[in-house]
Amino acid sequence: MIRFGIIGTNWITERFIAAARQHEEFQLTAVYSRTEERAREFAQKHTIAYTFIDLEAMLTSGEIDAIYIASPNSYHAEQAITAMNYGIHVLCEKPVASNVREFKEMIEASKRNNVLLMEAVKSTIMPGFEAVKENIGRIGTVRRYFASFCQYSSRYDAYKDGTILNAFKPELSNGSLIDIGVYCIYPAVALFGRPKSVKATGYLLESGVDAEGSILLEYETMDAVLLHSKISNSSMINEIQGEDGNITINKISEPTKIELHFRNGEIENISKPTIEHSMFYEVAEFISLINEGRTESAINTFETSLITLEIMDEARRQMGVIYPADGVTA
Repeated sequence: MIRFGIIGTNWITERFIAAARQHEEFQLTAVYSRTEERAREFAQKHTIAYTFIDLEAMLTSGEIDAIYIASPNSYHAEQAITAMNYGIHVLCEKPVASNVREFKEMIEASKRNNVLLMEAVKSTIMPGFEAVKENIGRIGTVRRYFASFCQYSSRYDAYKDGTILNAFKPELSNGSLIDIGVYCIYPAVALFGRPKSVKATGYLLESGVDAEGSILLEYETMDAVLLHSKISNSSMINEIQGEDGNITINKISEPTKIELHFRNGEIENISKPTIEHSMFYEVAEFISLINEGRTESAINTFETSLITLEIMDEARRQMGVIYPADGVTA
């Protein structure tokens, strides 16, 4: 059994627990929260044996082998590095860090302590994305990748009423690009690598974060067009266009229905069976890597996470989005 502690007691942690408990080697033993009341409430709800309001106490308790980090983005790097310095393996929610500088420090901590670090991007580990990779050669030379993740945030209603919740706070390294735009960027990098150039535009809120935006990635023989938004919805299909056909993806953050369309009009369903809890696959990958004694995933690699952050750093620079974590002022 791999004994997990969790940092963060929000809705994504609830989903993680539901998915992870389907894995026979997952054992949830501890939870950390900033308040004792919240820690106890969460532990009781999910039958967790140990609660902590001191992070280092959890990391040195001897009760955990790994942690899942789902705290606000600005805390990811510090918490992950602290954990790795105590020999604890880290599965960190996306975005893995606020910027490239932080992630490089996390990689150094992983290597220095010989522990596993993996960004918890579920989409690229799911069977649907495997189907894309296995069949992309069938559409000929790829000319365009198109991805859209536009989802109206309920927190935007609060923002318009004068209450700025976490989703729109720059001090927590938040905003549309880094929170959901990452789902469009990460698969592009996983498939095509580092682009030649990045062009980005976006609409900024008075709080200082982006609410929506568009990105154009230039590659040698193709381009990638990415749309993200927290203030509008979209039902647009995601697509990879080739000279001989195209692949459609129903949801870029959770690919389950994948179709191959040929120029002659033929359509082939290349989807793979997917279990209900889509986060299960990242847990399975993470536990497998621990058992193998590896410190980096061959799927969600350091390089993929690093290039994704490079793109987001440059996109934010072009939009004028600056986080306190960047260590610079406007």
